[in-house]
Amino acid sequence: MFTCITRSPEETAHLAGTIGKIIHEGTVICLDGELGVGKTLFVRALARTLGVESDVTSPTFNLMNIYEAACPIVHFDLYRIASEEELEDIGFYEYVEATEGIVLIEWAEKFPEAMPEDRVQVNIANLGGEGRQFTFAAEGEKSTRLLEELSEIVDPEH
Repeated sequence: MFTCITRSPEETAHLAGTIGKIIHEGTVICLDGELGVGKTLFVRALARTLGVESDVTSPTFNLMNIYEAACPIVHFDLYRIASEEELEDIGFYEYVEATEGIVLIEWAEKFPEAMPEDRVQVNIANLGGEGRQFTFAAEGEKSTRLLEELSEIVDPEH
């Protein structure tokens, strides 16, 4: 586990872009934090780094967006999901268990039992005028390797 602080939306975008440069297909990233903390900004910057040219927006009402890039990017927003049954209805498990593409999940904390065993967990805390604190943790071998590589190239005071 490691943490870093970003002091502007541009620094947050740079952090996400850094991850986008080393991420591999089959990676699942779970993003948690209060409303307005920058989860979608993070997803947008990561997707841009991977070559997404279309608008990247929060799928709060759609529940899921798929973007075409170097590999498919599946972006879930679980904020409005009320039960694990609804996860099944939208095909959530099929996407998070796939080995191709990258899956980004906002509000994963609502359904911790439904998250895949191998994932990167990103908790974002609002530090007020001081920026955002990103706490990264990994579950599983593949995500642990990604996090180790990331911790070597990211400055904690991003």
